[in-house]
Amino acid sequence: MRKTASTTVPVHPLLAERWSPRGFDRGHQLDDDHVAALLEAARWAPSAGNSQPWRFLVTRRGEQANGQLFAALYPGNQAWAGTASALVLVAARTAADDGTPQPWALYDTGQAVASLVTQAQAHGLAVHQIGGFDSDAVRAEFGLDQTLTPVVVLAVGRADPDAELPSHLAAREAAPRTRQPLSDLLLDSVAVDYVKAA
Repeated sequence: MRKTASTTVPVHPLLAERWSPRGFDRGHQLDDDHVAALLEAARWAPSAGNSQPWRFLVTRRGEQANGQLFAALYPGNQAWAGTASALVLVAARTAADDGTPQPWALYDTGQAVASLVTQAQAHGLAVHQIGGFDSDAVRAEFGLDQTLTPVVVLAVGRADPDAELPSHLAAREAAPRTRQPLSDLLLDSVAVDYVKAA
């Protein structure tokens, strides 16, 4: 299933064709080369002072850690995420060893995830980012210390347009992608005028 974004000007196909499915191919296996490529893309994301605060825990379907991470998802996400080839926990190092806050860690980790998602798209893989999970349970289950903040769980795999989903999720899967108009997202009135003119 393709759900190409309707953009006001052309953007790269890797960006225009990226979307977040819930239907995954339950038979697909994520191989080591793909895992390495996703993590390498994330590794080379920009960060403040080259601090590289992102941390990843890759768990593949069938592994014990995958079951533990799945158990921490909120029920609405458990309804579909179990068929993904992998669940990846993303954490940010938000404090140094001495407790000094790292103010850009969350922003930088988001950039690393964006790079990972784009690399996945280049490999024909899909990523659905999940904010609905119990961060305290994840912290306890995987022994994250106080310098690490759980940020997101990524469901990674191959999209399956025929995957069985609860009816309300199937409807969302088939719905067109939408975004707010670009003019609503700009702070500068001159820029808004430019967008309207374009």
